[in-house]
Amino acid sequence: MGKIRVAKLGDESQEKEQKRRADARRQTKDSKKSKVEGVHLHGGERVAVVEGTEIRPEFKKLIEEVEGTDTAKDGKKAKKEHKARVRSKRYVEKASLIEKNKLYPLGDAVSLVKQTSLTKFDGTVEMHINLNSQMLGEKKDFRGSVSLPHGTGREVRVVIADDAVIAAVTDGKIDFDILVAHPSMMPKLAKIARVLGPKGLMPNPKNGTVSPDPEKRAKELSHGQVNFKTEPDQPLIHLSVGKVSFDDTKLVENIEAVVRAVGANKISRATLTATMGPGVKIALS
Repeated sequence: MGKIRVAKLGDESQEKEQKRRADARRQTKDSKKSKVEGVHLHGGERVAVVEGTEIRPEFKKLIEEVEGTDTAKDGKKAKKEHKARVRSKRYVEKASLIEKNKLYPLGDAVSLVKQTSLTKFDGTVEMHINLNSQMLGEKKDFRGSVSLPHGTGREVRVVIADDAVIAAVTDGKIDFDILVAHPSMMPKLAKIARVLGPKGLMPNPKNGTVSPDPEKRAKELSHGQVNFKTEPDQPLIHLSVGKVSFDDTKLVENIEAVVRAVGANKISRATLTATMGPGVKIALS
């Protein structure tokens, strides 16, 4: 049985309104017909395109009203309002000490970062580096390592891979931050790669954790050597350069070591920040 249309008799204005809305709905359906390309065509012929009909001007206003009402009722279709981020009063007070577009000499920048630290615990001082993509050329992946003269302030547990370590990881026990391995151990480590890989603990020649002299490499990593690399498809590097409790001189020397390792000519912009604190742009020249 087909659709039954209900019409109210005796009220011409309502009948006209119903007819007008029905025509508007029909126009909307016609306008939303999808494009059909390449139907019944042979090689070398032009692509035929069948498009929906245009909506008549007299119906546009009515359609906008109807669809606007539907959108308002349907929360999924309604556009989300982006609320401005509200910072705490303390953050705003600390951020007011920093001029947004000013490049601070390294010593002044370190001092400001320590002043604007918001955490009650000993926060980490982070360095965020934007690389000059022109200097990198076609190379998207940029990585390296740097030995921080005064370390990061964080205890790093470095372990050398052996049969006992493999057995412990197999049992679900991981009590190290970095795993260093001799090349001959890599076939044995393959069976726990699914456990170590997602945690970023699988030894890898690219970051220097596979070495013919694992004892020497483990000593270097435990004494402040930090690996760094760019984000996927983005010329950005993020790394820790110390703690807020460090003397200014120690932080400056650590940062200078990072700049030398990355290459000052490759850096287009560098920013320092304490944990949860505002950023301070530094002048590298």
